[in-house]
Amino acid sequence: MARMMEDGGLHEITSVFPSVTGPAYTPFLMGKHPGSVGMPGLRWYDRSRMDCAGPGHSRSYVGIDMRLADRDIDPASRTMFDLVPNSVAAMSVITRGLHPSRSFTRGPSFAARAAWTHFRGDIAGWLEIDRYVSRRLVAMVRELEPDFVFAAFTGVDKVSHARGYESDDVNEALRIVDDTISGIRRDLEDSGKWQATHLWVVSDHGHTPVNAHEDLVGLLRQLGHRPLAHPWVFTRDPRTAVMVSGNAMAHLYLDLETRSRRWWPALAPEWSGLATELLARDSTDLALLPCGESRCEIRSRAAGSALLEWREDFYSYKPGTGDPLGIGECIDVSGDDSHALTVGGEYPDALVQIARIARSPRSGDIILSAARDWDLRAGFEPIPHVSSHGALHRDHMMVPLLASRPLPSAPLRTVDLMPIALDALSIPHPPGLEGRSRRGQSR
Repeated sequence: MARMMEDGGLHEITSVFPSVTGPAYTPFLMGKHPGSVGMPGLRWYDRSRMDCAGPGHSRSYVGIDMRLADRDIDPASRTMFDLVPNSVAAMSVITRGLHPSRSFTRGPSFAARAAWTHFRGDIAGWLEIDRYVSRRLVAMVRELEPDFVFAAFTGVDKVSHARGYESDDVNEALRIVDDTISGIRRDLEDSGKWQATHLWVVSDHGHTPVNAHEDLVGLLRQLGHRPLAHPWVFTRDPRTAVMVSGNAMAHLYLDLETRSRRWWPALAPEWSGLATELLARDSTDLALLPCGESRCEIRSRAAGSALLEWREDFYSYKPGTGDPLGIGECIDVSGDDSHALTVGGEYPDALVQIARIARSPRSGDIILSAARDWDLRAGFEPIPHVSSHGALHRDHMMVPLLASRPLPSAPLRTVDLMPIALDALSIPHPPGLEGRSRRGQSR
């Protein structure tokens, strides 16, 4: 990786909200934000009862539901695998368009191994999986000479959750990534193809320490709201659903007997007390209350509320009782200008990220972003988390991008990487991309 930085460069770019593995793969593989393609979180609830017909009418991509991710994402949005048939993938939640023989981590035997490792909380086992992925991936790239490769190494994340992101085991996980790069580069140099290759190393999210865990499900149960939540989704006549991701963000769904989405302030007469109660908790930093397909109220526990409105790629931020995002004034800006305005603050790219998630039909009626040092899931993890991610905080949202060659144009967000990759492959951009390469092809 040090050689890559000398040859290409190291960039800092913005991930997506929620900054959670799975949803945060959609920018790399679809050029869109997760809410835009129907994956607003690692877990979500289906108000319509049409997309999730099973018990609980909900999804959790931790476990068996992962096999349904390709079905759940927007069928009109094309993946990199659709556009580049000669592709290879490993450990990808999204594989639509990829031939099964090109993804050696999708079969039942590997799924059983990963599940056994996860539910035992076996950190050493995750590092062994990364080593296996590394060996197979290097060999497959050598044999098949694919035009596009997407490989996820989950060891860094698993170790960070269990032992903290500064632990020695995180360094060991990074060494596996480094060995993989070395093996691929050596083979490409031997075949004379390295100079024609773009190799990128990028994260889908950051990590921050967790000192306290909010029992969000227990709180709603205590308040009499009969919550449904994973892994137990057999609650009788639930009134609410709690869908946590990362575990530093959560979607809360209200009025489950109503199959069409309602918006604030229409929800206020019955549910404003709950919103106030949640915002008063030390665990909550921001509460997002979607008010329609182009409006969202942003409430902060410490800094008051503001209204965000948007039309196409223009965003209007209007402080009300306060300035929850710390922008300082009423603004009306483009998406790129809003990124430039916020990228140095605590909530980088927050205007675009909030708009994309709030308008998603599958998002919650209250969307929570956790306070620093907190996450929102007190139980049901194989190993108690000491580090977490998923919120709108800077340390979760800003990610490194290491490139083997200088990029023709600097990306701002992870959603820009797909169009840049398509340019490198001389493939036209499909319609509807939310990222851009900044070489003449735009959103």
